[in-house]
Amino acid sequence: MDIADLLRIGATLIQNNDDEATTSIDTDKIADALGSIFGSKEGEGGLDLGNIISAVTNGNLGEIVSSWIGEGENKPIEPESVTELLGEEKIEEFANQLGVSIESAKKALADALPEVVDKATSPDSNILGDLLDKVGGIDGAMDLVGKLFGNNKS
Repeated sequence: MDIADLLRIGATLIQNNDDEATTSIDTDKIADALGSIFGSKEGEGGLDLGNIISAVTNGNLGEIVSSWIGEGENKPIEPESVTELLGEEKIEEFANQLGVSIESAKKALADALPEVVDKATSPDSNILGDLLDKVGGIDGAMDLVGKLFGNNKS
């Protein structure tokens, strides 16, 4: 699985959600918008999971995001909490690219993020190695997981 596969999964989830503002938008357009807000690695279109995961170490979303990364069921995220992960600027950019309201953009991203992050961090994903690089390898990932689960004594 590569970034294009993940973006298509996210686009399909958004297109099939219950918000009429996004159900009629072409999945290619949604995938392009998703790709632009998740950041890129030197302009190559990488998924910036490192920023999403590290954002939870400073917020209240650790348990939710941990469920996306770990085994088992993915916990949902509230549309208003998406701002804590991505920031207002990226949500506005996403909304503008799709021509939808900020509220619809937050709902769309809340629908897509759990599955996209889950798939991106699965063992069979080609993106996992890139994520590890962004958090400082295995040691950085273990430190981050410790922070997510509150086991870091520092």
